[in-house]
Amino acid sequence: GKIIEVNDYPEARKPGYKLKIDFGLEIGIKNSFSQIVALYTKEELMGKVVLGVVNFPIRKIGPFESEVLTLGVLDGEGKVVLIVPDKENAVIGGRLS
Repeated sequence: GKIIEVNDYPEARKPGYKLKIDFGLEIGIKNSFSQIVALYTKEELMGKVVLGVVNFPIRKIGPFESEVLTLGVLDGEGKVVLIVPDKENAVIGGRLS
């Protein structure tokens, strides 16, 4: 999906962003909470294409409902590094394979 909106979420216990991610016509726009503030600014996340799992149950983080698990891996310091396609022609809403 493509990140189309990024907002702070100070209500969360651990720092993170509320994301709106566009997964294309079939899936639509979904909300995600992601603890990626240590390595990413809101400005650099806007428009970024990311991988996400859209068929997990909704997870409530306070009053916010996270509908998508945005995928990442931990670096050597325990900070989340996003998993992103390495080619620009990745299809928005395409399936992981």
